[in-house]
Amino acid sequence: MGKKAIIIGAGPAGLTAAYEFIEKTDIHPIVIEQHNTVGGISRTIVYKGNRMDIGGHRFFSKNKEVTDFWNRIMPLQGAPSKDDILLNRSIELNPNGPDPEKEDRVMLSRNRVSRIFYLKKFFDYPISVKWQTFANLGIKNTIIAGIGFIYSCIFPKKEDSLENFYINRFGRPLYEMFFENYTEKVWGIHPSMLSADWGAQRVKGLSIYELIKDVLSKKIRPKDSRHIETSLIESFIYPKYGPGQLWETVAKDIEKRGGEVRLEQTISGIHIIDNKVDYVDITHKDGTVSQESCDYLISSMPIKELIPAIKGIEIPNEIMKIATSLVYRDFITVGLLVKKLNLTNKSIIKTYKNRIPDTWIYIQEREVKIGRLQIFNNWSPYLVNDYENNIWIGLEYFASEGDVLWNMEKDDFIKMAIKELIEIDIIKDYTDVIDSTQVKVKKAYPSYIGSYYSLNKVVNFINDIGNLYCVGRNGQHRYNNMDHSMLTSMEVVKSIMANKKDKTAIWSVNTEEDYHESK
Repeated sequence: MGKKAIIIGAGPAGLTAAYEFIEKTDIHPIVIEQHNTVGGISRTIVYKGNRMDIGGHRFFSKNKEVTDFWNRIMPLQGAPSKDDILLNRSIELNPNGPDPEKEDRVMLSRNRVSRIFYLKKFFDYPISVKWQTFANLGIKNTIIAGIGFIYSCIFPKKEDSLENFYINRFGRPLYEMFFENYTEKVWGIHPSMLSADWGAQRVKGLSIYELIKDVLSKKIRPKDSRHIETSLIESFIYPKYGPGQLWETVAKDIEKRGGEVRLEQTISGIHIIDNKVDYVDITHKDGTVSQESCDYLISSMPIKELIPAIKGIEIPNEIMKIATSLVYRDFITVGLLVKKLNLTNKSIIKTYKNRIPDTWIYIQEREVKIGRLQIFNNWSPYLVNDYENNIWIGLEYFASEGDVLWNMEKDDFIKMAIKELIEIDIIKDYTDVIDSTQVKVKKAYPSYIGSYYSLNKVVNFINDIGNLYCVGRNGQHRYNNMDHSMLTSMEVVKSIMANKKDKTAIWSVNTEEDYHESK
C-alpha cells in the first residue's frame, strides 16, 4: 500500500489538505471529523429551508492558488441570479427545477456592503472619508476626531497592545467611537489587554491614511485587486447555497477520487515513535476505539487539545501548561426569520423591495450585547426559503464557554436577542418575528492573551515531531481567514512533496504582508 495521511478536522484546512494530496500526490488522505457535517466554522446550518452562514465568509483572496482552487470546485455564476428575476429582468428559472450540475454548483458575484450601526445611524465600514460620515458625526465630533488623528501621527504610541495599534492608525477619538466597545464585545476583555498581533494579522493595511489614498486612487485609475486592503474591496464571490455547499462539494469530490472523509469520529491519542507519529487512536460514535497507522498527521484540532493527546514522548511541564492555558472565544448566532426590518435602503444599490443591501452590520451601540447582524438575503437569495416575503437574519454574540451568555437557556437568549433589536430600532416589535433558532460554536476565535505570548515554545516542540503538521485557525492558534487556512495546508503538501524538513513556510502564512486579509 502507498503512504497514508491522517487529517484531523474537515474544515477548510483539513479538506484542502486532502484535496491537494489527491490532486498532486499518491498519498491516501483520511479525514477524521468529530461532527456529523463538514466545513468547520465555514459550514452552513440549515433550519426549515433557510441556510445560515456561521460568522459570514466572503470568498476573496489575493492568492491565485486559492482562487484557482475555488474556481475548480465552483465556477462563477453559471445560473441566473434570483436577484435578477425578482428585479423584473427578463430571465426565468429552469421550469423543471434546478440542475445540480449546471445551476447549483456555482459562485455568485456579490456586492460587498458592510456598515457600522452607531448612534442609530449607518457609517461605512471601514470608516469612509466622505460627507455622510461627517454629517452623522456632527461638527464637534468631526473636529475632535481630526485633531486626535493628527496628534496620533505626531506622537505615535508603542504598539504593545491592540488599543495602541488602532490609536496609531485612527486617533483616540475614532478608536473610542468605532473600535473600543466592539473589540471588547468580541474578545471579552479591553483592547489594551490584547496583543497587537491580532491587528497585524487582520487589519494591518487599514488606516485613515489608507482610506484617503484609496479614495484618491479610485478617482485617478482603477486599482489592482492584489494591492487593495481586503476591508476596502467592493465585491466578492459566494457559493449559491453558502460556504458549506463548497466544502460539502469538496468532501464529495475527495471521496469520489478515493479519499476518505469519516464523520463523528475523534482523534483521542497520537502515538509517537522515533520522534514521528506512528499511529493514532480513533474514538467512534459508539465509544469504541480503533488504531490507524499513518505516514503523516495533519492537525487542525485546537493546540489546547492536540498536546495532551500526544503519547510516547515526554511533554515538558511548561509546554503542557502553555498549550492547555490557551484561551478561545466562543460564538453564538440567533437566526431570526422576520417579516421586515425597520430600516430603509438609502444607498445607490438597487435592492428587492428597497431592502437594505448590507451583508452584515457591525453593531456599535453600547447598550446591547449583540456584536454583528448578518442579513442572509444579501449574501445569497438562495439562503432564504421565502426570499420574496421574508428576511432571514443572524444576530451574532461573542461568549466564553461557561459564562453567563453561554449558559443562558436557549429561549431566554432568543428573547433577549429580539428585545435588543427592538431597543435599537432595527425591528419594531415581537410580531415582526416569524421563527427563530440558535447555534453555538465552541473555540471559534483563538484569543491573543495569556499563554499566547509563549506559543512559540509550543510551536518549536510540535515542529520537532517530523511528520506532524499544524494547519488552519485552531491548528495554529491564529485568527486566520478561510484562505489563510487553506494556504497552510497547501504549504504542507508542498513541503511533503519536496521532502522539506523546515516547517517555517507553513507557519509564515498570514505573517507576510501579501497575505494580510480582513473579514
